[in-house]
Amino acid sequence: MPEKLQLSRNNYNKNILNKSLLTITRNKLKTASLKENKLKINISKTNIPRVNKLLAPCLLAIMLIVSGCGNTDSIDDYATNDITSNTTNNIKNNVTSDTTGSSQDTEQSQQSSSSSESVKGIPKEDIKIGILYLADPSEGDGYSYTHDLGIQGMQNNLAIPDGQVIRKTNIDDTDDSVAAKAIDECIEEGCNIIFTTSWGYMDITEQKAEQYPDVYFFHGTGYKSNGKNFSNYFGRIYQARYLSGIVAGMNTKSNKIGYVAAMDSSNSEVTGGIDAFAIGVDAVNPDATIYVKVTNSWYDPVKEKSASRKLLDMGCDVMAQHCDTPYPQTMAQERGCYGIGYNSDMEKDTPDSCLCSVIWNWSAYYTSVVESIIDGTYNGGNYYGGMEEGLVDITRLADFCVEGTEEKVAEERAKILSGEFNVFDGEIETNTGEIVGSQGSTLDDGTITGGINWYYKNVKVAD
Repeated sequence: MPEKLQLSRNNYNKNILNKSLLTITRNKLKTASLKENKLKINISKTNIPRVNKLLAPCLLAIMLIVSGCGNTDSIDDYATNDITSNTTNNIKNNVTSDTTGSSQDTEQSQQSSSSSESVKGIPKEDIKIGILYLADPSEGDGYSYTHDLGIQGMQNNLAIPDGQVIRKTNIDDTDDSVAAKAIDECIEEGCNIIFTTSWGYMDITEQKAEQYPDVYFFHGTGYKSNGKNFSNYFGRIYQARYLSGIVAGMNTKSNKIGYVAAMDSSNSEVTGGIDAFAIGVDAVNPDATIYVKVTNSWYDPVKEKSASRKLLDMGCDVMAQHCDTPYPQTMAQERGCYGIGYNSDMEKDTPDSCLCSVIWNWSAYYTSVVESIIDGTYNGGNYYGGMEEGLVDITRLADFCVEGTEEKVAEERAKILSGEFNVFDGEIETNTGEIVGSQGSTLDDGTITGGINWYYKNVKVAD
């Protein structure tokens, strides 16, 4: 993923700029357009420092005046809307007609390409999209917020107005009746594409896809699909987690690193991320230990705050997370510790402590899949992209990272992108002394998404 130049910092200048959209990339000499006005902006330097918050509103205001702005459909945070022809092709090439093999799903898995039915395109003006969010994206941080940035990016790229998008917020993913009601309401309002963005929506999404065969359903994370009107999408977030582990391992002083986790080891999505992070830490600092505190909830501000306090009280001086609120980051900054953000760039909340953030560029996926339905190329396949496709990455490292951090991250990033290193390579020792994997091999996608139910050797679960 190209590094992004963040010019607008969430609530800082949201009202001043009327949430007008600006997307700027700074990867070599890429250009970006401002909504429909085709204003081209060239960034010629690859190592531009973070923009001073006091200058950002002025710069954006000048650009918006020149471009004749007036649009209110916007992305007001880290610009995750970098869609180039190369990115789009990578997304499409990484959509498979077969479902991702998962040890958790023997009944639903492996739909062959011959089972995918041909799709008749839907005119763009007839598209209506429903999205189920676990939390409220307007809170400005976390998982739902990042997905909504991607939806906004897709709207911008395909010129789909707000009137064709229905957002359902604060939908409990532990109660199928609540999710079912939200999906039914979307369909009653005319939605023919529905995205359910949280793991817990998986079973009800599967049921609704069977009930409504003419509606396209896409489930974020999870592992189920039917090869027809129900697909899942996720990414190789473990690649970015590994890089962030290197950052944490090189910057801890106490050798105690905290990790607030939504779910325990029974959930492979969360556990795989912890293990990839732990492998990254171990690669540069074998003396460090990762202490995991589990909340058993995808979104629970009270538990996430309590877990963060517990880990900081234990002496953890770097805080990472797989949870929805920024509490691990904000509480780390209050204690004078470091943080590794997740989902969106959390430097905006904790500028004095955020070493980097593990981020998603959901706009790349949402744009591609909606476009495939419009042009009739959707094949019913699942999506599982990574850094190569521009779906996941880490943000620019903080200036206060210890010397050598940037160079080590760049070295390991190159190995991942070249295919030389795949994080879960060779024999892997768990924290119970067992060995997973084998010499000369790497864990397959099915195991990574559905079969990692163990912790790496340097991980301890906090009481």
